[in-house]
Formats: sequence, structure tokens, C-alpha cells
Amino acid sequence: MDLLVVVMNIVLGALLGTLGGLFGIGGGLIAIPALGVLFGLDQQLAQGTALVMVVPNVLLALWRYHQRNRIDPRHALLLAVTSFACAWLTSLFAVRVNAESMRLAFIGFLLALAAYNLARMFMAKARASAELRQPWPWLGVLGGVAGAAGGLFGVGGAVIATPVLTSVFGTSQVVAQGLSLALAAPSTAVTLATYGLHGHVNWAMGVPLALGGLLSISWGVRLAHALPERVLRSMFCAFLLLCAVLLAVK
Repeated sequence: MDLLVVVMNIVLGALLGTLGGLFGIGGGLIAIPALGVLFGLDQQLAQGTALVMVVPNVLLALWRYHQRNRIDPRHALLLAVTSFACAWLTSLFAVRVNAESMRLAFIGFLLALAAYNLARMFMAKARASAELRQPWPWLGVLGGVAGAAGGLFGVGGAVIATPVLTSVFGTSQVVAQGLSLALAAPSTAVTLATYGLHGHVNWAMGVPLALGGLLSISWGVRLAHALPERVLRSMFCAFLLLCAVLLAVK
């Protein structure tokens, strides 16, 4: 890989890292369709390569969110443990699925998420609270479901956990994004390990993407805390639709 390609991957990683910090998702959702459309990677290879960038981005974003809004360690640990177990199991299944079937399933996943987030914008919203509206053990169920989706699609599960935490558990958007990153950290790590062991990772491409993401993700976190919550949710919904369109036209 020549120097120009490495620099281009770093720049792309910086853009994806900013988006990952903004939405609390590590950048994987946009990286997967981008790698498929721009570089012609099949679905599993795109997911595995994106995870090389996502794992360090998630860890750095988690630290940044914790600095600004302290994350309850009891809540974070329960989400992390259950997401890790379920992500490991579904990632073992994902590496054996036909790539075209996986791409179509991923498009459906993005469209369902976009529809759910769009519907939430028109629902009556309860005031966010420092206390969870549901008993904290239910976070284990959320961690399992989100981790399973993360292991299957390589996106860490934060895209599921964030809207559920705000709508069902009553957290603010930034607190939900911080907890979602705590969920995503172990699930993305074990998913990357599984994809790597099965040859579904382009490390030469993924490492420059990761470097660019680490250089920029803090910008996205700062922007997330500066934007009004409704604006942040609207941008997240548009972001999901864009990802689905990019992957559908591949």
C-alpha cells in the first residue's frame, strides 16, 4: 500500500471518527457501507475492517463521555458483560453467512433503526432523569440484544442501545450514548477477534482508518455535547438513512 493510499485512509478515518464521536457509535455504521462502495469489499470483510477502527474509537469516546458525564459503573458493567457474551456467539455465526445475504440483512437493519428513530421524534417524550425508569437488571436484557446485533453486523450495538436507553429507561441523549459505548467496547473487541481469526479483516486498510479516527473522535464528542438534543436525534436518523442508501446502491 503506497503512502497516498495510507494518507487517504487516515483522512477517511478522521471523518468517520468525528461521526462516531458525535453519535456515540464508534463510526462503524458509516465505515461499513463506505468500505463496500468505495473499495469493493464484501460485507463481512467491510465489517471486520471497520472494526479495526471502531474498537479504539469506542474506547476513546467512552473515556471522553465519562469525563463529561460520569457513567454509573454498575450499569456499564452489566451492559458490558451481557453484550460481550451475545456478541461472541452471533459473531461466530456471522462469519459463516453468505456475504450478499448479510448485506441485505444489514440494509434492513439500518432501515428499521431509521424508522424507529424517526417515529420517536414524533412521540411524546418524558423528561430525562438521573434515575432509570426501569429496574437496572433490565439493562442486562438490553445488553444481550444489542450485543447480539453488534456481533452479527459489526456495529457494536450502540445504535440499538442509545434510542432504547432514552425512550425506555429515560436517560438523556448524551448519557445514553455514554452507556452505549460501555456496552460496545467489549462486544466490538470480541467481534473483531472473531472476524480476524476467520480472515475477514484487511489490517493494512483498517490500521490507518483507526489512526484517523483516534485523531478526530474527541471533536465529535465535543460537538455532541454542544448540539440541542432534538438536532442530534434528527442528524442520527438522517445518518442511518444515508448508510442504508449507500449500501443499497453498491
